[in-house]
Amino acid sequence: MEKNQLILAGVDDLPRVAKRLLELGKDYPVWLFEGEMGAGKTTLIRAICEELGVEDNVSSPTFSLVNEYLSASGETLYHFDFYRLEDEEEALEIGIEEYFYSGNRCFVEWPSMIPSLLPDDALNIEIEVVDGGERTITLSVYGE
Repeated sequence: MEKNQLILAGVDDLPRVAKRLLELGKDYPVWLFEGEMGAGKTTLIRAICEELGVEDNVSSPTFSLVNEYLSASGETLYHFDFYRLEDEEEALEIGIEEYFYSGNRCFVEWPSMIPSLLPDDALNIEIEVVDGGERTITLSVYGE
């Protein structure tokens, strides 16, 4: 995949960006969301889940590490937040490798906390806050 950039102008632009991410990332089950605190990782994941027809409350699994959602088509989605992780062993204890290689879509916040456990063919989504609150979203394949 070539690097792609999307501009997220504001919250009203979330549905358009979420649809575009789903198109660009359709071949990647594991999505890695990078960005500083408050960049909008969870908000973007919530918008993507809405596009997929998830009716569950989509929130960051900061303390539970993983939330499971069901899409309108019956697809199981996993949402991880590794911000509070002490070490990679904690991720192994919840069976992270089984999730990553299940074929189900996995959305990962703070993947930098588990670098040696990430699959090489994951979609890397970097969110950068720019002037005026706009976000630049850069897509690439992790490990390339």
